[in-house]
Amino acid sequence: MRSVGILGTGSYLPEKVLTNSDLEKMVDTNDEWIVSRTGIRERRIAAPEEASSDLSVKAAEKALKSSGVSAEEIDLIIVATVTPDMNFPATACLVQDRLGASKAATFDLSAACTGFIYGISTAAQFIATGVYNYVLVVGVECLSRITDWTDRNTCVLFGDGAGAAVLGPVEKGYGFQSFVLGGDGSGGDLLKLQAGGSRLPATAETVDQRLHYIYMAGREVFKFAVRVMGSATEEALAKAGLTKENIDFLVPHQANIRIIDSAVKRLGLTEDKVIVNLDRYGNMSSASIPVALDEAIHAGRIKKGDTIVLCGFGGGLTWGATVIRWA
Repeated sequence: MRSVGILGTGSYLPEKVLTNSDLEKMVDTNDEWIVSRTGIRERRIAAPEEASSDLSVKAAEKALKSSGVSAEEIDLIIVATVTPDMNFPATACLVQDRLGASKAATFDLSAACTGFIYGISTAAQFIATGVYNYVLVVGVECLSRITDWTDRNTCVLFGDGAGAAVLGPVEKGYGFQSFVLGGDGSGGDLLKLQAGGSRLPATAETVDQRLHYIYMAGREVFKFAVRVMGSATEEALAKAGLTKENIDFLVPHQANIRIIDSAVKRLGLTEDKVIVNLDRYGNMSSASIPVALDEAIHAGRIKKGDTIVLCGFGGGLTWGATVIRWA
């Protein structure tokens, strides 16, 4: 089995910034309420002509440049998203064509906010076994398209963006040290997009009932997230033969600052070891972890030999964590 790591990263955020002050003009809310309960101050919104594939391509181009791997060398493209351009073809197919990655296999993956971790876990297996050499994984969302902007409880949370990573073989002892993936379908109703699939195809009634927007049982999801963020991280560390003291940086899913703070307290980490950009981008679902990771790398915070933990949770319910010795 070959050692596998991340060779390069990239991210793209739409230009439009939607601040809490802007939201005050749209729904019954205020900046103090949003910041105190979520930690979010602003988020990015895709332009009307931008779709998930557009955001993906821009992030992917940066990741390819960072990795030194050409589009022609990519063997597989995985796009993790709950907001594909369309039900089919897969957004990964559209990205492949735009990049000119003509030999790459392609598929989309749906694990909500845990999507990027599921994606890199899947990619790593192909590379470790020698099936493929280079895999591009993209986490992307245009959540603004499925956000109910009349719902004060959810519309303050979400933003748009894309993060990408090129995975490939690395020096023995470096790269991914462990993966933990989990799911609990009994909690599927807690966070969902109810209509638009084969259960409830789009009709005038489903549109009138606003069933094509994100529904979230906030309190229950919060309790689940607080529990699983810490436990998944601890399990991934144990599988890697490491302890909490070995963590150089934690890159958590950027959903709510109180969830992140709870995990940090449980793990006994200092603030300087936690990568947070939630205040600027809100919850970007599958894009949140790769965007935060990319920003930390390009800021020079992460260096060779550092032990990095990525940890996320999302609809499904799903969760996942991975430990990386940075190469």
